[in-house]
Amino acid sequence: MKTELILLGLGVLLVQGAQAHSSCASDGRAAPTTLVERFISADCQACWSEPATDRTPARALTLDWIVPGAQGDDAPLSVAASRDALTRLQTLGRAAPATASTVTTPVSGRRAPQLRVAHGPAFNDYIGASIEMKPAAKGQWNAWLLLVETIPQETDGTPVTRNLVRNLLQSSWNGPALLSKSEQNRFYESRPLTIPAGANPDRLSVVGWVEDTKGRIRSIAQSHCTPVARP
Repeated sequence: MKTELILLGLGVLLVQGAQAHSSCASDGRAAPTTLVERFISADCQACWSEPATDRTPARALTLDWIVPGAQGDDAPLSVAASRDALTRLQTLGRAAPATASTVTTPVSGRRAPQLRVAHGPAFNDYIGASIEMKPAAKGQWNAWLLLVETIPQETDGTPVTRNLVRNLLQSSWNGPALLSKSEQNRFYESRPLTIPAGANPDRLSVVGWVEDTKGRIRSIAQSHCTPVARP
């Protein structure tokens, strides 16, 4: 019953939260043309605080993944480490770094699918999030939906602004042949994502992208919260 109430509450908040607080979606934002992913070992405190860390290039989206280290729970960055980082590295065909590594991936193709991500406010350590692609293009698609915490530069020991990955949802879409007629105009996924301990709910947003069968990123989107004007 508790789980059902959480899902119901998140569903309402995802749809109506914008009316009470703000609109948190990727609508009206220019889509990034490059994805930059910084992987930092949880063992390497100096990597997080490195003054020479590269800044985000124009029209790029930078994500920061904390990779579980050899020191386990004793690693200095273990509180933010996630096995999702290992999942992402495996997808990229990369090994876990001993210190830090960066992977840069351009968005492929001129005809990028229309992608939208959105989220509602935090509710009982969860946040309702969604990813949508229009139209529901033919073939197999892999969708990535990430909960990220934006940490401003000169905060929590970082010299640069970081989008720290806090949670991950992966989905596979195949269509439109396998979709009903009412679903063939889009792919859509909506889920509650757990907010890990230590994350600041006020700094959370969602990032999403879709990959084709060749593993190429075809479109990226990131949510932004726009305050609603008070009457």
